[in-house]
Amino acid sequence: MEKMFSLEGKVALITGAVYGIGFAIAKAFAAAGAKIIYNANTKEALEMGAQNYKEAGIDADSYFCDVTDEEGVKAMVADIEKKYGTVDILVNNAGIIRRTPMTEMDVKDFRLVVDIDLVAPFIVSKAVIPGMIKKGHGKIINICSMMSELGRETVSAYAAAKGGLKMLTRNICSEYGEANIQCNGIGPGYIATPQTAPLREIQPDGSRHPFDQFIIAKTPAGRWGTPEDLMGPAVFLASDASNFVNGHVLYVDGGILAYIGKQPQ
Repeated sequence: MEKMFSLEGKVALITGAVYGIGFAIAKAFAAAGAKIIYNANTKEALEMGAQNYKEAGIDADSYFCDVTDEEGVKAMVADIEKKYGTVDILVNNAGIIRRTPMTEMDVKDFRLVVDIDLVAPFIVSKAVIPGMIKKGHGKIINICSMMSELGRETVSAYAAAKGGLKMLTRNICSEYGEANIQCNGIGPGYIATPQTAPLREIQPDGSRHPFDQFIIAKTPAGRWGTPEDLMGPAVFLASDASNFVNGHVLYVDGGILAYIGKQPQ
C-alpha cells in the first residue's frame, strides 16, 4: 500500500507553487519522494518561493517562466527533461481571479483570467504530454474549482475559465488515456489562502466578513479549507493508486456541492 502511494523518483512540475495550494501540494509530493520543480513569472515570486522551500527543507528547482508564453514553456520543459528526465507529474496550479461584476469588467481583464486559468494549462500540458507518451505513463492534475460547477456574482471570467478547464481535463483523458496518461482535476472549496484573505477579514465592529459567514453556513464541515486539505487528494491523483481514475474532478470542498444550505430560522 505504501508503494502504491509513493512518488519516489518522480519528477513533478507544479506551476505557480510559490505559496498556498501549490506549495502545499509540493510539500506533499516532496514528502512522498518526488523531485519538485516550480515556476514563477516575477523575480519577487521566485525569491519568495526559494525562501519558502528552504524553510520547508525541500530541495526544489525553479524557473522564471510565464505559463501563457508557449515558447517559454517549451524551453522550460526541454530544460527540465535535459536535467531531470521526463516530467512524470504536472500540476496546473497557476491561476488568478478578478472579482468584478460582469457588466463592469474590461474585456482585457476577462481575457487575462482565461489566458492564465485555461489557456496556460493547455500550453503546459501540450509541452509535457509528448514526453509522457514516450515514457509510457504520466499524471496531469488541473486545479479546477467549485466554479467549474457553480456560478456566483462577480466571477464570470473565473467560472468560465474553470468550467473550460474541467472540460480540458476530460478531453486530455479522452485523447491520451490510451497512452497511459491520467488527467484529473482537483476542485478546491473555499480555501484559506492569501488570495481569499480579503473575504475573511474581521469587520470594524468585530464581526466576521459577510462572505465569511455565508461560507461557514454553506459548508457542512463548518469551516474554510486549508491548503493542507489538498495534500492527500493530490498525492492520490499523482500516484499509482489512481492509475484507473481518469477524467475526474475530485472536489475537496467540505461538502458544499452536496448541500443545499441551512433552512432559514
